[in-house]
Amino acid sequence: MSAGHPQDTQIRALYARFIAGWNQRSGVTVSSVFADDGEMIDLDGTLRSGRLTIAADMRRLFTERATPTFVGIVRSVRRLSEDVAVLHAVTGMIPPGTNALEPALHTVHTLVAVDDSRWKIAVLQSTPARYGGRADVVAALTAELEAAR
Repeated sequence: MSAGHPQDTQIRALYARFIAGWNQRSGVTVSSVFADDGEMIDLDGTLRSGRLTIAADMRRLFTERATPTFVGIVRSVRRLSEDVAVLHAVTGMIPPGTNALEPALHTVHTLVAVDDSRWKIAVLQSTPARYGGRADVVAALTAELEAAR
């Protein structure tokens, strides 16, 4: 799928809305990009199932604690079928009270999007970006994320 393909643009915009909702600390905005039966799998393995559960959990999270700001870079969007696509992205986090990315918090996002009259997230999986302890790879990612800020 080329960058000029309409679905590519729509899927990237879907991910951008997720990132924006997170950075606005809005449970409603975060959950609005998920399908009714969508799932969100956190870095620690926590599974949130259903758009309404995601909304409630995100509202609680954003109320109870300060969360890091996300900086995301989409690596690829690949169409699996006419109405299913996979997006791969890397995300850095800026902890509250700081102005610097924390390399230990880098994440790989895998997003499965479905088109049911409009694109929604079916599954968003967050995986720690540890890269087998290769400090040079983590440092390169940190520099790339810094440049994207």
